[in-house]
Amino acid sequence: MSSIAALAQGLGITLKALFSKPVTIPYPDAPVALKPRFHGRHVLTRHPNGLEKCIGCSLCAAACPAYAIYVEAAENDPAHPVSAGERYASVYEINMLRCIFCGLCEEACPTGAVVMGYDFELADYRYSDFVYGKGDMLVDVQGSKPQRREAQYTGQDIKKGYALPYVRPELEGVQPPLLKKPRQVAPKPQADDEHSGH
Repeated sequence: MSSIAALAQGLGITLKALFSKPVTIPYPDAPVALKPRFHGRHVLTRHPNGLEKCIGCSLCAAACPAYAIYVEAAENDPAHPVSAGERYASVYEINMLRCIFCGLCEEACPTGAVVMGYDFELADYRYSDFVYGKGDMLVDVQGSKPQRREAQYTGQDIKKGYALPYVRPELEGVQPPLLKKPRQVAPKPQADDEHSGH
């Protein structure tokens, strides 16, 4: 009799779960609710006057446990400054294949220039496409990767900057990805690609 009771109890749990609300999200068909402190792809921010916040101090590169960040600093031209400091990052690269998205670079940055953004769809085919340069991470550079992805999500033309509300003060002007439709993946490289061995 105890085996029949155990079977009925197990069947009751199954039937209860059958009529309960599912906890999973049918991604990518439904939008994913990201938490405010989500660690996505890095974003380089600017001051309201357009100057870059990054001063090329390389503290983010020193704090990175995966050695994914490379920074080259250059002296600022007083007549045409790039950043608010004496120096600026002439080269700023992050290897997304090495990055572990721990956020230590964001914590180490004294000016709040590097911020963990919301974009998490980083799939690509070529190794070189995973090394993000400064132009790919600055939020209001015309044609940067954030803008291309934003245009892809919304179906709008690429525009300068973002206008939708933000969640974190350090991400002012940057919005979470809108996942209303599946991301269109670029076509796979042809056989005559540089990695084909010919």
